[in-house]
Amino acid sequence: MVINDPNVVREIEGEFAGYDRALASNDVAALNGFFFDSPFTIRYGNAENLYGHSEIKAYRGAVVASGVGPKRERTVITTYGNDFATVSTLSRRPQSGKIGRTMQTWVRFPQGWRIVAAHVSTMDEPSNP
Repeated sequence: MVINDPNVVREIEGEFAGYDRALASNDVAALNGFFFDSPFTIRYGNAENLYGHSEIKAYRGAVVASGVGPKRERTVITTYGNDFATVSTLSRRPQSGKIGRTMQTWVRFPQGWRIVAAHVSTMDEPSNP
């Protein structure tokens, strides 16, 4: 198994960039399309535990977007073979005082790359002594 084949890494970079654009513009249809349409797909958030694509879709449809996308930091993409990848990243939104953390598991299906598991959480910014 090849870890971090440059071609596969570029594919995931493109998918994650598309996900970020959809998140920043609150493109609900696109966001839903990034998740694998399955009852086995999971997304944990700050205040929600979503089991299955239908719960993720319902949640996404109810979110009121801030209109400002997160500023990503320390994004780490790791690919395993040609069909499996993880994305881990930190994010900041202006004036929030929080650090966001996102982890996604991506699998290549016949219809393309899809997220099968995701976790989003925040923590307080550390104080500078």
